[in-house]
Amino acid sequence: MSTLSPGRPDAAPVGTATAGLAPIVVAVAPGSPAALVGVEPGDEIMRVNGEVPRDIIEWQMATDEADVELDLVRGGMDLSMTIEKIAGASLGIEVSSAVFDRVRTCDNHCEFCFIYQLPKGMRRSLYLKDDDYRLSFLYGNFTTLTRFTESDLERVVTERLSPLHVSIHSTDPDVRSAMLKNPRGGMSLRWLRALLDHDIVVKGQIVVCPGVNDGSVLDDTLAGVLDQYPELDSVAVVPLGISKFNAESAMRFHTVGEAQSVVDTIADWQDIFQATLGRRMVYAADEYYIMAQRPFPDAERYDGFPMHEDGIGMARTFEAEFHGDADEATGVQRGFFAAVDAPPNPAAYTGLRQTGCGPAAASDSASAPTATGLQLRPRRTAPVGVLTGTLGAPVITPLIESLGRNDVRIITVDNEFFGGNTGVTGLMTGEDVSSVLAAQPEGHRYLLPDVCLSDDGRFLDGVALDDLPRPVEVISTDGIALRAALETTGSSR
Repeated sequence: MSTLSPGRPDAAPVGTATAGLAPIVVAVAPGSPAALVGVEPGDEIMRVNGEVPRDIIEWQMATDEADVELDLVRGGMDLSMTIEKIAGASLGIEVSSAVFDRVRTCDNHCEFCFIYQLPKGMRRSLYLKDDDYRLSFLYGNFTTLTRFTESDLERVVTERLSPLHVSIHSTDPDVRSAMLKNPRGGMSLRWLRALLDHDIVVKGQIVVCPGVNDGSVLDDTLAGVLDQYPELDSVAVVPLGISKFNAESAMRFHTVGEAQSVVDTIADWQDIFQATLGRRMVYAADEYYIMAQRPFPDAERYDGFPMHEDGIGMARTFEAEFHGDADEATGVQRGFFAAVDAPPNPAAYTGLRQTGCGPAAASDSASAPTATGLQLRPRRTAPVGVLTGTLGAPVITPLIESLGRNDVRIITVDNEFFGGNTGVTGLMTGEDVSSVLAAQPEGHRYLLPDVCLSDDGRFLDGVALDDLPRPVEVISTDGIALRAALETTGSSR
């Protein structure tokens, strides 16, 4: 189990929405207002209160009203239904996607984009790049703003779609255009300035590519942030991720020295931002401290962990949760492909994004689902193996060692599927987990973090839990859940 998540790309794929696709009802809550008037799964929603909603944001705003009129198509027949309910109450309808018109795809050609580094044969939704501000708001996807328009700005400001997440990479127009391989890259940060002028909360990200935007370029970028965008909520600095399918010769791994230089640069600029703005503003991803062979900063230096879901400070929050120093689990974003499998009905327009917890139960691992196939469930008193990615192992190992138990071990899963420097737990695949588990003894308990699973319990490569060679217990990806799972005794379910 890892406390780290992969740096999310400028364009993470989502759903199956296409131009003009009416949302389809996929579920109706029993006893809900929609159920009482006869809405059924499979109904196509053509209009809400006479208007055609473009996305889940408009859908939720329209259905918040006390009286909601739906124009539906069922089996080729047009139907109209009026639902009377309390204003703000849910209709009880789950629809098929978050975006009903066409997802705005990305027209950048960044050499460091992980979408270009995927192997062939995965499901199609994983290859769709978006640069859609709506998905930035709904799921925390990062947008470059190169396809942002005046009408987009008007909507964001009017509907207060905040926070948004913006990829900066460099504040030098020439460097940014070159990195995005898009001539509009150097101009599009004007929209960032406009968003901040209208008090939209924006979280920034800088993906550092060695020899491209590190060193003096990174210094200039952070100076540009201070000079031009001091209202930014925070800025995450994350390392370039490279899979074995990378075809760009200019993209390479950080050396230890380069990682140390980035860590030092961030520390220096934190002091500058603190002295100038009263807050540290910029934070390095946890991966940088592992690569640089440096200890993680103390928890207080993360200022409340504003970019936790971007891999910033996850190790420290996991540690606090594991040792009982946190009342609630922070949890993690499922990472790079979060928007693909996330439920289409996030509590969006209120600013509450659905982070998704996969199929895992709450912190009590006694109720967590177990994949068993035809195998016997292991006893709760059996030895325990904790599955994690290569970047999670150095975080979790000292926590396990602090328990002084010889019946718990870390099982590191090397990511052979993606290869390269892919080591986050959120990108573990069923193929790699199966390979590791096959070499493990039968009858032991194996704990699998939910961050690597979709809501239907599948890995990115499509492998299901029941396909694994050993039964596993799926637990939430947080320190509280891990500690609870290790403390659970008695008979297995």
